[in-house]
Amino acid sequence: MEVPRQGLLPDIRMMQVVDFPIQKVWEAIATSEGIAAWFMLNDFKPALGHMFFVDASPIGLIPCKVTLIDPPNRLSYEWGKDWLLTFELRDLDGQTELTVVHSGWDVNKVAESGRTHTVAHEKLSLAWTVLINRLVRRAIKK
Repeated sequence: MEVPRQGLLPDIRMMQVVDFPIQKVWEAIATSEGIAAWFMLNDFKPALGHMFFVDASPIGLIPCKVTLIDPPNRLSYEWGKDWLLTFELRDLDGQTELTVVHSGWDVNKVAESGRTHTVAHEKLSLAWTVLINRLVRRAIKK
């Protein structure tokens, strides 16, 4: 178990093995069309340093920036002013282990939604389970 530093909340970390090849999962997390199918409308491009926006209606457009891209194994991007999303994929002979890490939680900060990080952390801890299931149903199975 990760021990948070003073004022920081632990990362949200979700792992699921999906019954699809790694390339299919990669396309769901590392293309604009794939991300839109399960997460939010966006203008993502799989290029290091690319600045893009996700449409978090009704909050509005949230700025993001690609910080790491290692096809088809790892993708990270800044989400808003405080958070980092990291997607790690591991090939399991036709299946894929998908790990999502949502980091950057600080009890002293407020998210773009107006919620404190503490409240957002609680809500998104539950939401990531739903989002990963949606990723499998909508983006990968298509």
